[in-house]
Amino acid sequence: MNKQLALRILFGIGVAGLVFSGYLSYQELWGTCPGLCPAPGTMALPLGAPACVYGFFMYLGVMVVAGLGVRAGK
Repeated sequence: MNKQLALRILFGIGVAGLVFSGYLSYQELWGTCPGLCPAPGTMALPLGAPACVYGFFMYLGVMVVAGLGVRAGK
């Protein structure tokens, strides 16, 4: 596997993680999960925000770094 393929795979994982954690963050912060969440607001709140919010920004960072790496390799 070459570097460009690895970076593209990481970019894809970043996009998927960003969408998933963004969805979870939206559901948790605005409590619009009818029947899907057991009880909105009951998840762990490290530093005052739901953990999925931190996942959103982590995946955003992975996506940006991988995207920059793919772009630099062209």
